[in-house]
Amino acid sequence: MPRIRILGTLGAGVVLLAACGGGTSSASPEASGAQPPAAAVESESAAPASDLQVAMVIAQGGLGDQSYNDLANEGLTRAEADFGIEAQRIESPDIVSQGEALLRQAGQAAFDLVIDLEFSTAEPLAAVAPEFPDTAWTFMNLPVEGDNVTSFVFAEHEGSYLAGALAALVTGDTSIEGINEDLVVGVVGGTKSTGIDKFIVGFIQGATDVNPDVQVLTSYTNDFGDAAKGRAAAEAMFEQGADIVYQIAGGAGLGVIQAAQDAGVYAIGVDTDQSPIAPEAVLTSMVKRTDTAVYESVKGVVEGTLEGGATVTLDLEAGGVELGPINEAVPQDYIDQVEELEAKIISGEIEVWNVIEQGYPDFFSE
Repeated sequence: MPRIRILGTLGAGVVLLAACGGGTSSASPEASGAQPPAAAVESESAAPASDLQVAMVIAQGGLGDQSYNDLANEGLTRAEADFGIEAQRIESPDIVSQGEALLRQAGQAAFDLVIDLEFSTAEPLAAVAPEFPDTAWTFMNLPVEGDNVTSFVFAEHEGSYLAGALAALVTGDTSIEGINEDLVVGVVGGTKSTGIDKFIVGFIQGATDVNPDVQVLTSYTNDFGDAAKGRAAAEAMFEQGADIVYQIAGGAGLGVIQAAQDAGVYAIGVDTDQSPIAPEAVLTSMVKRTDTAVYESVKGVVEGTLEGGATVTLDLEAGGVELGPINEAVPQDYIDQVEELEAKIISGEIEVWNVIEQGYPDFFSE
């Protein structure tokens, strides 16, 4: 049985595992770059913040991915500072197979709140949560049924549509340094799943809506931690004429960015603003505000307002997804066009395909 890596001192139930080796509501997260409120509001139903026991289950790729997990951890760190708590981070080298056991042990440890970042543990959480009704559970990425489960669902397809649109505008424009005349872009996913394909399909739709002649190459690393696999996937696409590759592969995706930098072309980052990794090589990033969802989870428990059985939708309109800083090499006209597309998505004029809700479209081969 693989060992579970525990960051920090946990309750006895989770330590033992380490040793043995509804309804819909809307949220209004802060706008891009804004910080959530700096202090909790007390309520009679809320536990004292200093007594709050919080754990967060880290997803595949682990902390240090400079992407999904790290941005979520920023939200938890901010909540610790604002609410005077000390939260626990739980990592497993094999979270997919160990997820259910780990969640059950976290429940036995009697945390007030357990935040689950791992996409593959949706079904295990639905089974485990009812066993621990005194624990509040929050899940990222999918709706999970349960009276004590709050789901945060992101419109990654909408943000990815904008990334694809920008890529289609830029590719082929040889006036931009690093861009060749071929109308070819790419996207590298991690492990193939509907969660990853939700990004990919949105990206393809955005690119081909802007320019039907653009070819979108796709591949998967089947890994969220090995940067060498991301590098190899990106290099194969560059050899086929791609000059922009969108990475959706966590830590493995860091190899995509490095390969783009070395080749003098572009990568599109994911989940957080990845431009600091390679400022000249990152065209933009599709930012997914997991930090907001995590922070609001803790705040809700502190204030006694976290609604079990609810699904909170974090889309473009709510500020849950967005494009990060756009490379200065991109002409303002292209940026303006992307902003117009964003407004059309928000208004409903453009409908972006969601594979989780709609299955796979004809333009994408599973």
